[in-house]
Amino acid sequence: MKNAGWILALAIGGLLVGCKVSDTKPDEPEPALLSGHTCCNFHYEGDWINDGNYAQLPMIPAGSPIRVKSYGRYRAHVDIDGKPFRLGLDYGRNSETTEKWVAKLVTQADPRVRLASYPPNVREAILAGKIMLGMSKEQVIMSLGYPITDENPRLDAPFWKYWWSSFGRYDVYWSGDHVSKVDAHPETLMHVLAPGHATAAPAPAKQDAKSRARSGSEKPSSAK
Repeated sequence: MKNAGWILALAIGGLLVGCKVSDTKPDEPEPALLSGHTCCNFHYEGDWINDGNYAQLPMIPAGSPIRVKSYGRYRAHVDIDGKPFRLGLDYGRNSETTEKWVAKLVTQADPRVRLASYPPNVREAILAGKIMLGMSKEQVIMSLGYPITDENPRLDAPFWKYWWSSFGRYDVYWSGDHVSKVDAHPETLMHVLAPGHATAAPAPAKQDAKSRARSGSEKPSSAK
């Protein structure tokens, strides 16, 4: 009987080890395995992408094809542009589930379509993973990703906290839905802030005197 008890205990232990670990409750349905495009620029270390999304790390551009393969405890295994990565909910665990967080990162609409409609200086800033004064919230999220949920529970707050590195914090302040100020250590600011203003109209092209005369915008000077 003792041997039978040990065998039963080992069998149960084996089943527990073999079970899939997830942060979903037992009575909840299995989360959908999403596919689409990366909502924003992702930053990675090895195969790890977490919700800190430190901007100093190498970058995967917004709009890259992504497919969720499986969920684990506070992580999801995905393919991005055909390469395996892990998405890790390291900081926002008390505020949202892994599935809810991943659902923000995987979008059906390709953000590159929206990106193409932005002014050239805004496009360049987003492609570089930087922020610019005057950017909209949509543009900031595309460039920097979503801010950490534990630190930013409300997206209608007067400012969002972001991180260049584990020590390089910067705060993005809002006036309505547009960036009014970026507050950070000067060295961090140098890395994250793009020059110019997102809503500034491009300077008109300069014309020489002959071109202005041909277009009628300036009369040629009369000969004396």
